[in-house]
Amino acid sequence: MANIGIDLGTTHSLVAVVLSGKARVLLDDDERALLPSAVRVRADGRPEAIGYPALARATEPGGLTFTSFKRFMGRGAAEVAEDARRFRYPLVADAQGMVRFAVGEGQITPVELSSLVLRLLHARAEDCLMGRPGGAVITVPAWFDDGQRQATRDAAKVAGIELLRLLNEPTAAAIAYGLQNAQDGRKVAVYDLGGGTFDVSLLELSDGVFQVLATAGDTHLGGDDFDHALADHLLATAGLPRVEGADWRRVVTAAEATKRALTAAEAATATFEVGGQSFEISVERATFEQLIAPLVDQTGAAVRRALSDAGLRPSDIDEVVLVGGSTRVPAVRAFVAALFGRRPHTELNPDEVVAVGAAIQADLLSGQSQISEDILLLDVLPLSLGLEMMGGVTERLLPRQSSIPAQATATFTTHVDDQTAVDLHVVQGERELAADNRSLARFKLRIPPMPAGVPRVRVDFVVDADGLLKVSAAEEHTGVEAQIEVSASYGLSDEEVEQLLEDAIDHAEDDIDKRLLIEARVEGEQILHALRSALATDAAMAEPGELVAFTEAEAALAAALAGDDRRAIQAAGERVDRLTAPFAQRRIERDLAVAITGRMAAEVDAQLGAG
Repeated sequence: MANIGIDLGTTHSLVAVVLSGKARVLLDDDERALLPSAVRVRADGRPEAIGYPALARATEPGGLTFTSFKRFMGRGAAEVAEDARRFRYPLVADAQGMVRFAVGEGQITPVELSSLVLRLLHARAEDCLMGRPGGAVITVPAWFDDGQRQATRDAAKVAGIELLRLLNEPTAAAIAYGLQNAQDGRKVAVYDLGGGTFDVSLLELSDGVFQVLATAGDTHLGGDDFDHALADHLLATAGLPRVEGADWRRVVTAAEATKRALTAAEAATATFEVGGQSFEISVERATFEQLIAPLVDQTGAAVRRALSDAGLRPSDIDEVVLVGGSTRVPAVRAFVAALFGRRPHTELNPDEVVAVGAAIQADLLSGQSQISEDILLLDVLPLSLGLEMMGGVTERLLPRQSSIPAQATATFTTHVDDQTAVDLHVVQGERELAADNRSLARFKLRIPPMPAGVPRVRVDFVVDADGLLKVSAAEEHTGVEAQIEVSASYGLSDEEVEQLLEDAIDHAEDDIDKRLLIEARVEGEQILHALRSALATDAAMAEPGELVAFTEAEAALAAALAGDDRRAIQAAGERVDRLTAPFAQRRIERDLAVAITGRMAAEVDAQLGAG
C-alpha cells in the first residue's frame, strides 16, 4: 500500500503519491489535479456536493456553498467573527465557543467540511492506485497553532484516514524542489501565499537536515482577500451598496475570474449580476495592484519579522521559493524579488509543489522508499507554550522558534497552606498576561494537604513531530500524577468524532450515490444550456433533419434532469453530445475562418499604413 501526500488548501486541495521513485499528483476523471475546497450543504445541514459541483450550485437557493473554511479550523467563534461577516456565513457558538455554521435548520463545523474534502481526495487516490492507500502526510501552514493542527487531525480522523504526520507547507515545498541536495549552509526562504493563509519560513540545510530557523505569517491573509478587495471595488464602481447571499457570491466569482485574467493581461472585464441587473466593469491591472498593495505589504512585514527572528538580512538568503496560487499575481512576484534582491524559484507549479513534497515525505515514512536520500525535518514552534501563574502572568516553558520535537520541564510550589489541588492552565502566545494569550487546556492535579511552599509540582511539556503538545504534572513527594493531551479548545469532542465516523460509515453508500447524482445533474444542465444557446444563435447552420433530432434529444435530456436516475441523465447527455458533434464542428470551423479573415485584413491594413 502506497502512502500519499495531501495538501488540504484553503481554496483548492490535491493529493499526490510517489510511484517508481517519482512524485506525481493524482487526477480526477476529468484529468484535473485541483479539487476546489468547497462543500454545498442543504438546508437541513447535510452535505450534498463537494468540489466543482458545489461551486456550480453556489448561487442556488435552498442551501449554502462553503469555501475557505480552512480559515475557521480550530478557532473560536469570537476569533473568526469578522471572517464570518465577510464571507456571509451565519455562526452559531456552542457553550465551549466552538465554531458551527448554521444552514437552515441544520449546523455543520469546519472540521466536518474539511473531512469531506479529505475523504474525496482519499477516494481519488484509491481509484488511481486501484487499492486503498496506506497512511497520509497532510500539510498545514507553518503558522498554524496547536488548535488548528488538532482540528486538522480531527478532520483526518473523521475522514477515516490514517494520519502519518502533519508537515509544514514551506518545508514540503523545499523537499519538492530537492533543495536538500544543495550545498550545506544554504539558506532558503519559502514564501507561501495561498487562498486564505500566508506564511514564510526560513530554512537552513546541513548534512541533509532541513532546520527551520524562523517562521512567521498570517492565517487570515491570502487570495480570498484579493478577491474581496476587488469585489468591493466592483460594487463601488457600479454604485451598489453592500450585497448578500447569491448576489455577493456572483460578485466575488467575477472578481476572482478578473484577478486570474489580469495575471496575463493588462486589463480585463468583470461581468456579474446583482438583483437581476447585469454589469460589465473594466479593470486595469494597475488598479487591481493598487487595491491589493496593502495586503501584499502585510506579507512583507511577516518576512521582515522572520528575518529578524533568525538574525538574518535579505542578502543572506540563497534561494527563494514561491508556493501557493496567489504567487502567480505579477505584483506579488515583483514584490518578493525586490524584497530579497533575487529572482524566486517558479519552475514548479505553485499549486502542486506542496502536495508533491508531502508525497515524498509520505514515501520516506513507508520504509520502502526508492528515494535514496533520507530527509530529516526540524520544524519550529510558531508560538510560545507556557502556563498561567499566580496573578495571571504567563510562564513560557517552550519559547517560539524552538525546534521540534521538543520538551521542557519546570518545577513549582503552592502559595496557600493545605492546598488540595493545583489548577494548570496551558496557554499559547507571546503576551505577558495569560488572558491575552490563546487558552489551550485546563486540568487539575490533586495533592495531599501540605504547608505552603512544601509541595514540588513538576510540569513536563512534550511537543511531538506534528507540533502537538502533551502536558503532564506530578507532585514529587507523593508521586501523584495527572496529564492531558492538549487538543484544540474549539475542536470536536471524542464523542462527536466517533459519531461522525459512525455516520460516515452508515451513510457512505447513500452519500456517494447522492454526490454522483449531483455531479451528473450539473454536467447535464451544462450540456442542455450549451445546446439551447447554440440553437438560439446558429440554428440555420443545422443540416436538414438535424433540428428534429436535436429537439428530441433536448427534450429527453430535460426529462431525465427532472428525475433522479443518474444513469439516465448521463445517457441523455451523451446522446446530445453525439448528435451535435458535427454541428459543433461546423460552428468551430466558421468561427476559425472569421478569425483568420479578420487577422489577414488587419495585416493588410498594417502594411498599407492604415493601422
